[in-house]
Amino acid sequence: MIVRIEIEGSRPGFYEYRVVYDTEELYADAGLASVADCLVAPVEGMAPHMVAAEIWYRGIVSGTYSLAVIAGNLDGVAQHAVNTAEAIGEVMGDGFAEA
Repeated sequence: MIVRIEIEGSRPGFYEYRVVYDTEELYADAGLASVADCLVAPVEGMAPHMVAAEIWYRGIVSGTYSLAVIAGNLDGVAQHAVNTAEAIGEVMGDGFAEA
């Protein structure tokens, strides 16, 4: 099973995530300090049959990773999500990242 981790926020202490499969929200949390923190809890809490996660940050897909890759490189996966969203925001123009 591949789930989706949707992360929102842009200020420390104001990040939130939700783990979704198909259209069903499995679990969520808010008030986290960083994008990386939004990856720790979901990955640690996933059932064994969940093998990978598609990472979304601010509505932009940054990639699909095995849980082992996410756990082993939290900061790199988080930074890639932020960089991807920022790059798309630059192309789309002002207001995109805030939408």
